[in-house]
Amino acid sequence: MAKKGMREREAKRIRLVNKYLEQRRTTKQQISRSNSFDEQLKIQQKLQRFPRNSSKLRLRNRCWMTGRSRGFYRDFGLSRHVLREMAHECLLPGVTKSSW
Repeated sequence: MAKKGMREREAKRIRLVNKYLEQRRTTKQQISRSNSFDEQLKIQQKLQRFPRNSSKLRLRNRCWMTGRSRGFYRDFGLSRHVLREMAHECLLPGVTKSSW
C-alpha cells in the first residue's frame, strides 16, 4: 500500500490541475496566436507563474484500492496485484485466468 502522504499529494495535484485547467488552456492559446517572439516570451513567463503541480503531466495513475503507481491497468484502475486477486475471486466480470 502506498503511503498516505503520496495519496494526499496526488489528490492535491488533481485539485490544482482542475483549478488551473481553463487558465492554462487560454494562456497556451495566446502563445500560439501571438505573432512576435517577444510577446510569446512574455506570455510564456505568465504560464510559468502557475504552480508546477497544476500541469497535467505531473499526474500519475494510481490504483484506487492500494494507491500503487506501478503496474497500473488503466482499463480497471487497479494495480497488477489487486487485479490478479480480484480476478481469482471472480470479482471482475469477463476476466478469467488463462491456462494452456
